[in-house]
Amino acid sequence: MHPIHSPVVVSPKFSVCAALIAVTLWSIAPLLAELARAAAPLQLTALTLLAGALATLPLSRRVPMQACSLGWQISVWLGIPVLIVGAVSSYFIGMRLAPAAEAALITYTWPVLFVLMSQWSRWGRLQWASVAGALIAFSGAAILLLPQALSGGFGGAASGYGLALLAACCWALYSWLGQAVPVSLTPLLPRLLLIACAITCAASLVWEGGAPLPREEALLAGIALGLGPYGIAMVAWDKALRFGQASLVGSLAYGVPILAALLLVLAGVSAFDWRLPTAALLVVVGCLKAGR
Repeated sequence: MHPIHSPVVVSPKFSVCAALIAVTLWSIAPLLAELARAAAPLQLTALTLLAGALATLPLSRRVPMQACSLGWQISVWLGIPVLIVGAVSSYFIGMRLAPAAEAALITYTWPVLFVLMSQWSRWGRLQWASVAGALIAFSGAAILLLPQALSGGFGGAASGYGLALLAACCWALYSWLGQAVPVSLTPLLPRLLLIACAITCAASLVWEGGAPLPREEALLAGIALGLGPYGIAMVAWDKALRFGQASLVGSLAYGVPILAALLLVLAGVSAFDWRLPTAALLVVVGCLKAGR
């Protein structure tokens, strides 16, 4: 199964601008998630995905999926919605169980995982620079977790950190599939988000059956999450991957941890600590090293 490259010639500036839009919107996601903290996490996930589907609805059009193999069709219609559900719900739940800035930073290690997947799928091996970059990036996350580990364990936060890492893996695999799939995901995104929303609604009914509806602030924050970070940003990211160079596009996403941490500190959600900017810088440096 080899991707069919688009015959359309697009300026490299287009992919860079699209990636920057996605990066900016993703940077505000942790802050919006904190504002929606009062909502049940799966209920918030369903609301976010529904808003994202509505935001991307004008882009929907028919795609010749019959030209793809059965494996790719299953990957698109089932695999991608499951990855979206896993990424968004794990992220929201992880930020409830662990400090917001730390959980967000762990999630934003996904670009280095995406670079490693891209290299392995293209060449069947990993470059030493990429492995070193991954170690540097995850050492940044380790700086944040080390004090808790030395003071007697993580407590309930360990599950939150694990879910944040799961969200990172889901986003990395989603990005890899978005680059490898033989068709553009943008026209399919509204339907994929609706499928993901249906899956999340079913899960919410099972595990959060009695959860009250979100209040006004949480409701607005959830809608904003869907319209921006999980709506427009996902379309922009798909366009950037489709028409841009993977290493260049991936490197632009490395600024998300610093911007997200800065916004959380400025908003008063997270207290300023020297470990936070140091860890964010290490994540960015590690991702840049891996991208090269």
